[in-house]
Formats: sequence, C-alpha cells, structure tokens
Amino acid sequence: MLWHDGSMTSPLEFGPAMERPELLAAPVLAALRGWAGAAAQDVQVTEIDPGLADTAAFCEHYGVAPAESANCVVVAARRGGQTRYAACMVAATTRADVNGLVRRHLDARKASFAPVADATAATGMEYGGITPVGLPPDWPVLVDEAVAKTPAVIVGSGIRGSKLRLPGRLLAALPSAQVLPGLGIPAAQV
Repeated sequence: MLWHDGSMTSPLEFGPAMERPELLAAPVLAALRGWAGAAAQDVQVTEIDPGLADTAAFCEHYGVAPAESANCVVVAARRGGQTRYAACMVAATTRADVNGLVRRHLDARKASFAPVADATAATGMEYGGITPVGLPPDWPVLVDEAVAKTPAVIVGSGIRGSKLRLPGRLLAALPSAQVLPGLGIPAAQV
C-alpha cells in the first residue's frame, strides 16, 4: 500500500487515530483529544499483531524500514537520591545516548533505562507500546533532531496491538519536548 505522502509502501492500513479509540491507551487518547484540529488529524493508527510490537519484529514482518520507525526510550535520571523520568525519541536505526548526552542534559549523576514495571506504572501504557503522546506532563521528552525532521514516523500507541504514524514535527511540538541533535547514536557505534 502506498502511503498518503507517497514515501513508503506497507501492508498496514492506517486511518485517523481519533476514529479508532480502542487502538489507543487511555493517556494517548486523552492527549489526542486535547490537540487542536489539524494536529490531531495528522495522527493515524493501524492495528498490528501484539506479538510483533517490538521494533525489529514489527519492521521485518510489516515491511517497514527501520529508518521510518522511532523508539520511545524511558530513562530514569538520578541525582542526590531523587529520580526523574524522561522519554527519548530516537530513530530505530539508532540508540539513545543515555550515558552521555541524556545524562548531561538532565543534569543527572546516573541515567539508565527505567525498570519496566516503573515505566508502565508511571505512563499507564504497555511495555513495547510506550509513546511520548500522553506521557506525564512533567516528563521531558527529548526528541532526536532527525526524528523531528521526519515527514512520517511510526511510534507506539500506548498498547502493543497498534502503532501510530505522525509527522516528526508533532513530536517536537509536544509541550515538554526538546529537540536535541545527536541524541540518537548510529547502532553500529554502540
């Protein structure tokens, strides 16, 4: 199937996310309901096999190039006995620079991937489906510059049984978003 922007083909059937609320986690749906007109219309959703939610399996099965997908990495940043959470949006072809750029940007002594139970409890989303849309408002959302410039990127929907497709500019426009060049390190360098 040729996508509306003509950029890629895929067997996935995307449609307006607001017309398929059953494919969205509650926090994602609530966030999208708060978006103004055109922005909400630019967010599409497709149903997928929940067993294929992990990016590599999803891309391989559905014929989506990893460069057209982005991962939302939840980070726990610690300093002085305090833990703060943040989300990092990086292209699926990269890994978030958690121990370098993210740690320094969050002014943390230590930064690491958040434990799964903590991430799912804090977000109200399923592991493997966490997305920056609908995250707690006090969480910084760090968006790699390359993701922000992507015309259409596939991300989680808050559940494992679907994916969102939206312009990268909408991720960069989230209220707590900060665009960071170099946030994503090419996987070959990790």
